[in-house]
Amino acid sequence: MLHQIESKMLSALSGRMSSEELSQKAGIPLSSVLSFSQSLKEKGHVSIEQTEERKLSLTPEGQGYAAKGLPEQSVHRAAQSGAFVSSLSQLERSVGLPWASRNGWVKIEGGRLTSLCSPEPYFLQEALSRISRHEEVDDATVSTLLKRRLVSQAAVKKTYIEPTALQPERASGTEAIGSAEGGKASASGAAGAAALAGAAAAPLEVNSLTRDMLLSGSWRGALFRSYDVSAPAEVPSPAKRHAISRLRHRISRIFTEMGFEEMEGPEAQSAFWNFDALFQPQDHPARELADTFYLKQGIPLPDDAGLVSRIKKAHEKCWGGAWSGEVAEKGVLRTHTTAVSASYLYNECRSREPKKYFSIGKVYRNEATDYKHLAEFFQVEGIVVWEGATFRDLLGLLREFYRKLGFDKIRFQPSYFPYTEPSLEISVFFEKKSQWLELGGAGIFRPEVSIPLCDRYPVLAWGLSLERPLMLLNDMDDIRDFYRGNAGWLRKQKVQ
Repeated sequence: MLHQIESKMLSALSGRMSSEELSQKAGIPLSSVLSFSQSLKEKGHVSIEQTEERKLSLTPEGQGYAAKGLPEQSVHRAAQSGAFVSSLSQLERSVGLPWASRNGWVKIEGGRLTSLCSPEPYFLQEALSRISRHEEVDDATVSTLLKRRLVSQAAVKKTYIEPTALQPERASGTEAIGSAEGGKASASGAAGAAALAGAAAAPLEVNSLTRDMLLSGSWRGALFRSYDVSAPAEVPSPAKRHAISRLRHRISRIFTEMGFEEMEGPEAQSAFWNFDALFQPQDHPARELADTFYLKQGIPLPDDAGLVSRIKKAHEKCWGGAWSGEVAEKGVLRTHTTAVSASYLYNECRSREPKKYFSIGKVYRNEATDYKHLAEFFQVEGIVVWEGATFRDLLGLLREFYRKLGFDKIRFQPSYFPYTEPSLEISVFFEKKSQWLELGGAGIFRPEVSIPLCDRYPVLAWGLSLERPLMLLNDMDDIRDFYRGNAGWLRKQKVQ
């Protein structure tokens, strides 16, 4: 059976034709011609030849010479009138005169040009014209034009399709047959006639049921194309959650099982919540543009004047100098989700009831990226508000969290953060890099942080990386791979 496009191609195919010629003659897109020609080849109706041909095109300079003539031609015309060399243009002197002399057209006597021959058609001028009309030019001339940079050359792959002699029972006619649109197509040569006769004998397939077919009733006599269920096909990839999304849900489930509630907050924060409420001095280096993405529009301070006054008092008492409300109103893309913790301490934790919160959100830092650093990444935040909490509780809680996540061997190291005291870093040994990889920081909020916000102390707090443990869990050595959109890698991930 022939597909209707195949029949249409055979009707238009008259001898050896390029795919572009057949596409234009049959009124079929070139992509369809290339696709269905392979099918016709498998059925024995056509042969296919692929070649690589030279394509020449005029450069802008060549286009100008093709229209107005080459510099050596203008020099020759000047020589016929006995012009002086000094009267020539810079282009004529630098390009035209050497070529006119090499061609034996002119000579110079006493600074004056003399013509040595009568004007004749110039082969380079004719070659430029031929190339502009996409006609053939001999190799020697092309070499000259290429050296003078008047033409550019590119290799173009061409596909030629030619009808073949079909089976005897299908090669019984030589008359022309109608095309798929009802027009006439003629075949030249025995092979072309045989192919057309085969197209006429083969039944025409229909691969879609149209409205016109239903209205006219022509569908009753149509031969519908059947599906080959045994043909190889691409295995469909089921929809999956991204690895980062899966880990977010897993972490959320772990903290929920441990009795935590989830907290949320905006990614655009005021410097008040991102820095000042966390007892970070207003002249701290982390506030500089080198680390922070500042917004053009500021964000007003909280309506509670008492809260602002308490934060101001803590800064001026402990850090010295004058605290600026204008600096605190600057808008930033939050550099840590600890800004959310500060907000929840103020809004949700002023009662004596113990509270446990966690959050998972994007943070932004203006820093160079490498295999373990990103400028935009997720942070896992948590706080425990309970007067009976101790530093040992913090260590045990973090160890249990990472145990549930799949890490049994971790280490704690003393560290420093402006808003916690004591403070620590959590690290895991990364085998591929043969080094410890920091996963986050933790500590107990300083009284200067928690007392002004909720009049509570102590408050356990931590900020952990999400992408770094995911990198270890997936045996990857570059944190940037999660954001490169590698479809192959995503398809290989397990459905969870």
